[in-house]
Amino acid sequence: GASGTSVDTTISLDKAVEVELTCILDKEYSYLKSFQVTWKRGNETISHTNKTDSSWSIKVSVSDSSKLGSYSCTLKGEKQLSGIFHLQVPKIERKEKPTISYLRDTGVMSCECPGYTAISWTWYMTNGSKQIVINESLLADRYVISKKSASITQLKILKLSKEDGGEYWCEATFELGKSEGRLELKVLSFVVPLKPFIAIVVEVVVFIALIVCYEIYSTKVKRTETEKEFDQIEHLKSEDSGLESSEARQRRI
Repeated sequence: GASGTSVDTTISLDKAVEVELTCILDKEYSYLKSFQVTWKRGNETISHTNKTDSSWSIKVSVSDSSKLGSYSCTLKGEKQLSGIFHLQVPKIERKEKPTISYLRDTGVMSCECPGYTAISWTWYMTNGSKQIVINESLLADRYVISKKSASITQLKILKLSKEDGGEYWCEATFELGKSEGRLELKVLSFVVPLKPFIAIVVEVVVFIALIVCYEIYSTKVKRTETEKEFDQIEHLKSEDSGLESSEARQRRI
């Protein structure tokens, strides 16, 4: 790697095994001659078991979880180069985004560790700050735990209620330790997905109501104007009629 930086490598182990960790000097730095190589497990210095002009190796017998952790090799000289190996139990893969289900429906959540064999799987639900084990044998009418394979587990929650929403944890037990994954379940009522549609319908109804009110108002205004014009015409006719009768009387006189 580049001077002053480290190259990180993660190695997942599900059972006891002996591993060989090797740091190889990049050809870019083959000109380096005078340097010192140190291997460490955490802060503890350990000796390498094999070396060449450009590589250094150690063998680690990972018999239990105490042998997991970080192992590093550091080259010090004109430049400082380092590599770090992280030995750990397999991480659980699960859905990052919340699982969304509806009231009285069935909620389904899954966890898996592709390529690794779990001895057992355990599901927990969070109640405040506590994790409560989900025991399907005691609550068979509510929970169903399915083991699709040694690397996949699935939790089904039947007849969902609002209280079922929250945090859930799946835990895989391996020969070398345990690994867990967090999931979230959201329980919605059937009205929730209809809210945008209802909002649109309300907007349309309001818009139509405004149009109808405007039309009624316009009609009333037009009718009032028409009645005024009619009254004016009738008034003019009556005045014209009065003038005609007056002229006739004058002519008779």
